[in-house]
Amino acid sequence: MEEQLSGRPTALSRVTLSRIMTAVDVNLYGTVHGGVLMKFVDDVAGAAAARHSGGTAVTAAIDEIVFLEPVRVGDLVHAYAQVNWTGTSSMEVGVKLAAERWDAVGAVPLPVATAYLVFVAVDAAGHPRSVPPVVPDDDAEKRRFTEAMIRRDHRLARRAAIQKARAEHRPGVD
Repeated sequence: MEEQLSGRPTALSRVTLSRIMTAVDVNLYGTVHGGVLMKFVDDVAGAAAARHSGGTAVTAAIDEIVFLEPVRVGDLVHAYAQVNWTGTSSMEVGVKLAAERWDAVGAVPLPVATAYLVFVAVDAAGHPRSVPPVVPDDDAEKRRFTEAMIRRDHRLARRAAIQKARAEHRPGVD
């Protein structure tokens, strides 16, 4: 029988990474390529998932990523991540990106992207392993936990609906 892991506060999973965007990060439009930001999101989310789970965690899904503002070369981008929800072996990690414009001294960092990712904790053989429950500390973390459960329910319902549609599809009838 598997042991029950004790819960960990949300705060223990929090990670912040910062990076200056350079000319190698630019797309054809002169702003930072979305893929560069997506990798940064995945990096910080993976660090939060590993911190919470106490070991290796792999990306299972990117539930949502929203780009709010373009990021420019020279911007100092901060990525903030925390585990919002945990299942048996999976975790939802929320990420926020904020940019400090290199040419705006003293300005408040500008929100540039948000994302939700699902990670699965794995053992050395790559098999799922149990994660400790996340324990929300305050009302904002409780709200994030509840919203993460809603996103999970939607993800599972969408998957079931697609599987049902595929099972009902008959080739040559379309």
